Amino acid sequence: MSMNDFFEDAAMQDHPIRALNEFLKEEKRNETAKNYEDMRFVGYVFKIGYNEVEIITSDPYKICVGGIPRNSLLIMVPINYEDLPPHFTLLRVLGTSPTPLEKEVQETYFELHKKSMPELDVFTQSELQWGALKTEILGMFYPHQDKEEAIEFSSDINNFVSAHNYRIYAPNEELLDLILNSMVPDENQFRIGKLRMTECRLPLPDKTLPDVPVKVSTTDFMGCRTAMFGKTRLGKSNVVKLIAQSLIETTTEEENVGQLIFDINGEYANDNPQDDNLSLRSAYEDRCTVYALIEKDGTPSKPLKLNFYKQPQESHRVIGSLLSGDKKDHSNYVNAFINVDLPSIKEIEDMPPSGEKTRAIRKIQMYWATLNKAGYEADEDTLRNIIPSSGNVRSFNPGFSSDLREEAYDEIEEQDPPSDPNSLYDLRKELEVIEKYRKQTSSIESSSGNDLFDQDDISLLGFLEPRAGSSGTSLIQPYRQYHDQSAGNFINEILGLLDYGKTVILDLGNANEQVKNYFSSELSHAVFRHQVGKFTSNALGNHYIQLYFEEAHNLFPRGEDVTDIYSRFAKEGAKYNIGMVYSTQSPTTINKDLLAQTENFFVAHLSSRKEVDALAKLNVSYENLKEDILNAKTVGYIRMLTRSNRFVVPVQADKFESEEG
Repeated sequence: MSMNDFFEDAAMQDHPIRALNEFLKEEKRNETAKNYEDMRFVGYVFKIGYNEVEIITSDPYKICVGGIPRNSLLIMVPINYEDLPPHFTLLRVLGTSPTPLEKEVQETYFELHKKSMPELDVFTQSELQWGALKTEILGMFYPHQDKEEAIEFSSDINNFVSAHNYRIYAPNEELLDLILNSMVPDENQFRIGKLRMTECRLPLPDKTLPDVPVKVSTTDFMGCRTAMFGKTRLGKSNVVKLIAQSLIETTTEEENVGQLIFDINGEYANDNPQDDNLSLRSAYEDRCTVYALIEKDGTPSKPLKLNFYKQPQESHRVIGSLLSGDKKDHSNYVNAFINVDLPSIKEIEDMPPSGEKTRAIRKIQMYWATLNKAGYEADEDTLRNIIPSSGNVRSFNPGFSSDLREEAYDEIEEQDPPSDPNSLYDLRKELEVIEKYRKQTSSIESSSGNDLFDQDDISLLGFLEPRAGSSGTSLIQPYRQYHDQSAGNFINEILGLLDYGKTVILDLGNANEQVKNYFSSELSHAVFRHQVGKFTSNALGNHYIQLYFEEAHNLFPRGEDVTDIYSRFAKEGAKYNIGMVYSTQSPTTINKDLLAQTENFFVAHLSSRKEVDALAKLNVSYENLKEDILNAKTVGYIRMLTRSNRFVVPVQADKFESEEG
């Protein structure tokens, strides 16, 4: 079907390819009227292949279209387009190309400058204004073969004929919009910025730069891996905000997408008036919930803290990582305390009545006594009911035999034992007396003749009541800031919010590095288990969870066989509707498995040739853009490639604002 036949069909009146037809009609009208200033004609083809096209152009043509910078987009159309099905080939300008007369032109220039001629005669000027450009073929646009009123793109061309049968044009804004956005699914579209062909924004006289929006579909992010590469302070965080905003604005409760942002610098949770940066939380207060270690003025938040008493296994791990991170693990007794295998309260509840259950309860009591001695506040009325009884062991009473208590108190305190312990203070004093007595007697036997305490018990008691000269529980006093006696199960709360399509921001800006790692790891494991559970019970449906990680090189280090939760996100996340957005300054620092699984790329300035070479090896679409990435340093100037895009789009990202802003 020829172009004329195509558009004579009434069903095709609204077809997007009509933009090409109208463009070519306008070009013909301008050419007939000799209205050359308004034409978009660039030149002719003088060499053509399947991958590259070399074109010949002239200075007046380039000036009329506002200039042809490197990486700009051009279209190639056959001269007899009216007799062919509607289509055009998309080209990207790579650089200049030698012409057959280049040597002669150089000789002419040499002679002119040598003679210092002030002006060129009209014939010489006509000869010298011609030049050639080298372009790459990005692909071909044509009517979709299976869908009416849809356009299709192929990354190759089906045929080419002699070079003289083509004309080259600079597309107008309507055609550019078709080129950039026609491949983006209509579903969940969102503007992320506008086309920016080159870093230089200086227009030619009486010409304007194109003003064409660039859109994305948030379906490209859901369940997919998205990378942000670029040096610091060049707009990566702003683009991350735009992606999070796009998911908030384009999804509903029926297709809810819960978002979990690990905010290591506090910029998504808190406004920064000094830098005129609006936070995601303040822009969408009804859709965002912030969890913070320390509540900041002007930022409502829920406590991101543990109840160290009610969550003994988790809090013990946090204390261990903090002690190690602060280099306080140099003593043997501290190391022994860190390496204790502390049971969880749930594990104790599931144990049948036995001596093993009794010993497990006592371990929790020893840990509680340690926290009490270090000044960690507790709601004792609540704690009395969270540990089940086992024999004589209950709540704050470790249930030691009367003979042992009498011997210990007589030897250490020189008094009869008090009544059974009934508070945390009583429990702590009892265990301190028993530990002092154990140190004097070397070991204490149970009624069965075995050692009453195993190695973990000794490690816990040795930290509670260390030998003279040791710091003991004073070492963990600074970590009380991470404890809250009224803290609930924040993990279950957050999972509930994510299931309801909320955006949860973890403000980790003031956190110790070990605490950041703990919360990131615990919540990541919880999200993965949560989604796997829904998958296995066939309850996953259309629900997605999107995770946001900064400084990704710390979580996905290159060169290691990563088998932790973050690697599972990269390899298995799509199966369980888990998407990721990760940011880093250097592609070479990221694990190759994650890079291989990444579908979407947003690339700002990179300063190392090693980095851009690695990027081009990872995705060949960036091969011809390496110099541009190395040289252009404008904030927010991004080279974008999403799952829907078939070629890299240069974008000036919008500044993040609220929907009303």
